[in-house]
Amino acid sequence: MKYLPLLLLWAVMTACQSSVADVDEISTSAAGGPGTAVPLNTEFSIDELQRRTFNYFWETALPGNYQIPDRWPTKRFSSIAATGFGLTAYLVGVERGYVSRAAAAERTMLTLEKLWSLPQGAEESGIAGYKGLFYHFLTNDEALRYKNVELSTIDSGLLMAGVLSSQVYFDGNTDHEKRIRELADQLYRRVEWDWALNDAGRISMGWHPEKGFIKADWNGYNEAMVLLVLAMGSPTHPVPDNAWEKWSENYQWGEYQGYDHLNFSPLFGHQYSQMYIDFRGIRDDYMRKQDSDYFENSRKATLANRAYCMENPTGFVGYGPNQWGLTACDGPGGLDTLYNGNPVKFRAYWARGASGRDVRDDGTIAPTAVGGSVPFAPEETLAALDQMWTTHYDSLIGPYGFKDAFNLSFPDQERPDGWFDVDYLGIDQGPIVIQLENHRSGLVWELMKKSPYIRKGLERAGFTGGWLEN
Repeated sequence: MKYLPLLLLWAVMTACQSSVADVDEISTSAAGGPGTAVPLNTEFSIDELQRRTFNYFWETALPGNYQIPDRWPTKRFSSIAATGFGLTAYLVGVERGYVSRAAAAERTMLTLEKLWSLPQGAEESGIAGYKGLFYHFLTNDEALRYKNVELSTIDSGLLMAGVLSSQVYFDGNTDHEKRIRELADQLYRRVEWDWALNDAGRISMGWHPEKGFIKADWNGYNEAMVLLVLAMGSPTHPVPDNAWEKWSENYQWGEYQGYDHLNFSPLFGHQYSQMYIDFRGIRDDYMRKQDSDYFENSRKATLANRAYCMENPTGFVGYGPNQWGLTACDGPGGLDTLYNGNPVKFRAYWARGASGRDVRDDGTIAPTAVGGSVPFAPEETLAALDQMWTTHYDSLIGPYGFKDAFNLSFPDQERPDGWFDVDYLGIDQGPIVIQLENHRSGLVWELMKKSPYIRKGLERAGFTGGWLEN
């Protein structure tokens, strides 16, 4: 197994920050192979953005354990959700010709082998998971629990979505592809979703060996739809028949910015599940009553987010029809002040967003907010990606595409042009590369339609119509 020269990229980014052209000239690509110089096109295109974003997963995967870093170039820990997104990104890379099928199969098999072999148990340290679930973050060296983070149900769900996408895609007769299917099935069947169910009939958000289950659980509309589908489709540890009813009983439908829809403020909540499940034309009981579906709902939420940014009630710099997007992301942090006469707290990492439920806005725009929403509103989102890429190339764009976020309103004398993040975040890179592919070809949606576990989960949740009838 060959590895790309991460130290070379790191050296260039740290030593030559004043010249993006230097990075562009020597950046390696997966298609070219280790040590091959591939010039990067500075003009915006879907393929250039998708290729660079794919390279985040291909090039930064940690040697020896193949987990995907939570962020880069800052080095802290790996993220199991980002690893799930990486497994799916590899499939996109094959289809787009960024890597060979054989190389992607080898990387995928080694990733799954590592996940399967990592120690599971109720101990507080020295383990990676418990009951088939995994801890939110794992150490970079041994892929074990990072400090005292929680055993995360949603992040485990996103990991398993990536695992199942690999299982369906690699359907060949090579030893690697056969092993991928076997490992994927073992990993998914091992998860004890029913163990995480609380007395209210809902899945807890997580568990700590030191103090037990987190009191908060998954209910109401948010990013966890795919988690519920996976838990209902399990052949070994399914949640009860009424789990979807319990999940959806606290939905909040309402009008916001002229769009009647099921509200949730950060756009990632409208993206994560729909990276894997094509909700066009399929409906549960709730959406049948609303004469809508979850895809249409995300379209309206995306346009409402854009409309709020265009209205821009606080007067933040740079907001407009082609520069917008509020979701969970990094931020400048560290300052409470008055901005245009309004009290504003500039946050670090924060779940920004806008809906009828609440507004969380400090002037920070996240490219993943629009990049992960391209299938819902292609014209508006692609125009915004083009605008941000072209306008802020030197500050916002790097070898892996869009850095995580920027804020043109942050008052900092040392950065008069605004704050720009230095990091890429794995969980924000994933929606960009995967949703661009769903827009272009429907690849991941079509794959997951073939998974018997996804189909069973949707049917148990009461979904009918559309592709489920075929």
